[in-house]
Amino acid sequence: MILGSNSVRETHYDVLFVKEDASYEEIRASYRTAILNSHPDKLNSDHETGERFLRVRKAWEILSDPKSRTAYDSELRDLRQDVVASEDISLDDMIIEDAGEVMELYYQCQCGDNFSVDSLELNQMGYTLMRDGTGIFVRTPDALPASIVLPCGSCSLLVRLMINPDIKVPIDGYL
Repeated sequence: MILGSNSVRETHYDVLFVKEDASYEEIRASYRTAILNSHPDKLNSDHETGERFLRVRKAWEILSDPKSRTAYDSELRDLRQDVVASEDISLDDMIIEDAGEVMELYYQCQCGDNFSVDSLELNQMGYTLMRDGTGIFVRTPDALPASIVLPCGSCSLLVRLMINPDIKVPIDGYL
């Protein structure tokens, strides 16, 4: 997701419901499903359906072409780095709660609320929160360090969660 003017906007990957490391075949299959499910001629045509259809077409236009996809991915990385955050945090700064199939990560804001993200949201962004016997770590699509910006649940502050795939956080004290 891309942040802009303190609100979260969806990426082309979000529009097509694919991970950022999806193959061309996965993107194409998802595009076909999305375009059929949002086509104004098939559905009762309203403004929202038409907007969704146009977003699906634009996402396919960008992600189906290797050159434009590479440029878009680079732009996403730059946007994620350029957002002004109140602080940079790492996985070991987060409080991690195991809610069964979903792990939730929290970091307390100055206002008393939390910055939060869960393993499903991370997965939608192309990151996989992994747990083994001794710790928790995040796998990135390209095995390189990355970051995501998290908004506070109440105020306008943002933090940047720095993701280093080589760092494993011990489970003791977190779960």
